[in-house]
Amino acid sequence: MLYTISITVSGKVQGVFFRQNTKEKAIALGITGSVQNLHDGNVHITATGTREQLDELTAWCRQGPRRAIVKNIITKEIPVQSFNDFSIDRS
Repeated sequence: MLYTISITVSGKVQGVFFRQNTKEKAIALGITGSVQNLHDGNVHITATGTREQLDELTAWCRQGPRRAIVKNIITKEIPVQSFNDFSIDRS
């Protein structure tokens, strides 16, 4: 069964390749969705996958890439969304 979650990551998460590393991790896990920088300095991820896949992505987000300093993450289950792949939203 597939689920979709929203993840907001705060801390030093912009300018440290967080989006690119999230995309690589999601693809490796078989997750679809998107990641984007927010105007407040946070990163937002929308991810669709199995419970196990999403748990693994969430655990990874607590650390992030090497140069990131993650202070907090907020996860919320949202209605299931369908994506073709995992992309970086640069808007």
